[in-house]
Amino acid sequence: LTSVTPTIGTVAGGTSFTLTGTNLTGTTQVTVGGIAAINVTVVNSTTVTAVTPTHPVGTVDIVLTTPVGSATLAGSYTYAASPTLSSISPNTGNSTGGTNITLTGDHFNGASSVTFDGIAATNVTVVNATTVTATTPAHASGSVDVVLTTSIGSATLTNGFTYAPSPAITSINPTAGDTAGNTSVTITGTNLTGTTSV
Repeated sequence: LTSVTPTIGTVAGGTSFTLTGTNLTGTTQVTVGGIAAINVTVVNSTTVTAVTPTHPVGTVDIVLTTPVGSATLAGSYTYAASPTLSSISPNTGNSTGGTNITLTGDHFNGASSVTFDGIAATNVTVVNATTVTATTPAHASGSVDVVLTTSIGSATLTNGFTYAPSPAITSINPTAGDTAGNTSVTITGTNLTGTTSV
């Protein structure tokens, strides 16, 4: 055996992998961390494919067995945990996008993307294994799923973020006042709920 591709996968198993080497014809079994792989297929004398079984987190050996003997790739495959998402802050933002958010959870190492209803966020930064920051894309008003993806898998916060419509001002009354200030005014418009400052 000379190599395995890929070299990392989820603890849940189910990752298809390819072994390369020589004299692999007649392969009877492949084990990953001592557990039999699934769907072992001899493609030719130099290639065998299989699917990983479930296994705890860690780096393990792969052993291929033929009637003539066995071959080992020591410490060649790593089982890693799939990411989990627990929260997003803030969980509401403007429909024009541009809201800086923080995702918390676990196993974020290697995060490659964050999407909001399938639309990619920008400025995705892996702070550490439990924290990722990003900036929301523009989206129509409503609640959307947030999905974080790593090389191991993805995690979803269903309806995790709500896009609020942008506020719009239609009038102000009165339109003039004393230079000393203290003039009470009434602003009318749409989507003004949650106003924090004027």
